[in-house]
Amino acid sequence: MDVTPGATVGHGAASITLERISKRYPDGTEAVRELSLEVTAGELVVLIGPSGCGKSTVLRMVNRLIEPTGGRILLGDDDVTRVDPVTLRRRIGYVIQNVGLFPHQTVAANVATVPGLLGWSRERTRARVGELLELVGLDPAQFGKRYPQELSGGQRQRVGVARALAADPVVLLMDEPFSAVDPIVRTRLQEEFLRLQAEVRKTIVLVTHDLDEAVRLGDRIAVLSEGGVLQQYDRPAALLGSPASEFVREFVGADRGIRRLAVTPVTRAVLDPLPADDATGLPTVPLGGSAYDALGALLTSGAEHAVVTEEGRPVGLLARTRVLTLGAVD
Repeated sequence: MDVTPGATVGHGAASITLERISKRYPDGTEAVRELSLEVTAGELVVLIGPSGCGKSTVLRMVNRLIEPTGGRILLGDDDVTRVDPVTLRRRIGYVIQNVGLFPHQTVAANVATVPGLLGWSRERTRARVGELLELVGLDPAQFGKRYPQELSGGQRQRVGVARALAADPVVLLMDEPFSAVDPIVRTRLQEEFLRLQAEVRKTIVLVTHDLDEAVRLGDRIAVLSEGGVLQQYDRPAALLGSPASEFVREFVGADRGIRRLAVTPVTRAVLDPLPADDATGLPTVPLGGSAYDALGALLTSGAEHAVVTEEGRPVGLLARTRVLTLGAVD
């Protein structure tokens, strides 16, 4: 899949297809029961659900850290159960909650792990490490020679992402990657990760227990219940606006309307014409910005309308009542 203009990393991505996969343990426990799911190449899909719903098990079955007991998993056109697991994992980046960096190796050596296993030349590896550290916002000259214990939690997580991307994998699996850092750092990492994904456009499956994180990051969200049963698979705004079952309705919570505003953009379709008289004094909001931010501007100013701008030019008027309808839920 082509990357976005200006991208420096990420020349390929592959779809993931789960066909009725199951994981049953010898004691009879069903961690996952006949789950089917399609992840489009270049898409970021979030798995979410209550503890024990099998979301991490699904992730580990994709790279065969856990072997499925039924069904098929396709990476592109390849059945992952029929390929060598070591070879498979070199095509898949894996980021976990506590990063798992090697403490006795420098940051540069950690990022170079998979290229080293693949037999890359020293020059090619060095260039790749520098490229990736810059991509995740760490100066190679400043951080390359440091050891993991010399980094903050957020910096270690960035190194973990860089290491996972080192061999340009076609898929990136992330198991609660930002949950071990404080809320402020987590928000910054999420922002950085969205910027990174806009450049590399990898196929990503991310596990989280945080609904706000799922809504913020996911192109689509899969809500699982106990036993890995798929309750709904949808885009964030659709999931929040129209829960498919009572389970999903309770899981996303009573404030799902506010969350929906955060992922709903202000478009021309909801605008009224600009007034003939002067609109000076009204708050301004950008076209394409979130309806949540627009509502905040309206409430802060006390105005009933806001002027919507595109590249600094007024293009229409947004009524507070129209914003509220964007957050309407079933």
